Amino acid sequence: MKNGDVCQTLFFSISGNFYQYTLSEDIFEQIIDLHLENEWFLNEQSFIAQKPSKNTIKSFSGGEIIELSINALHTLIGQSPAFFQLARVLEQSKDRLHFFDNNLTPSEKYKYILENKPKLIQAFPLKYIASFLKITPETLSRVRESLAKQRK
Repeated sequence: MKNGDVCQTLFFSISGNFYQYTLSEDIFEQIIDLHLENEWFLNEQSFIAQKPSKNTIKSFSGGEIIELSINALHTLIGQSPAFFQLARVLEQSKDRLHFFDNNLTPSEKYKYILENKPKLIQAFPLKYIASFLKITPETLSRVRESLAKQRK
């Protein structure tokens, strides 16, 4: 899914890791979200509004995905109300993204990752984690060092 496309699809990662980014003014990839295998993901704003996306979803480490189109989703919901459960998946994604809109310290942001999504740290380079947390790689290094000292 690329910038300018209208998101018509929910994705489920069977294997591999994916990331979602937008280009900053200086043509730098600002990571918006990181996705691991066995997770649902989508470009939420474009999917809900059915408007062109400002974001791109890209594979980081190969992978295999299942795509569920918006039309197929409507058909499934029509056949079984159980598919409304996918709305919870969308809400979880939305909640996690809004978590980082708050004025949290870099340390609080990193602790959130450690407590809620520790596999991200194993799956992605620290520069991706830093971009996702909206901090510099240097700040992330200081935060990691500080937390390591606190644990001793």
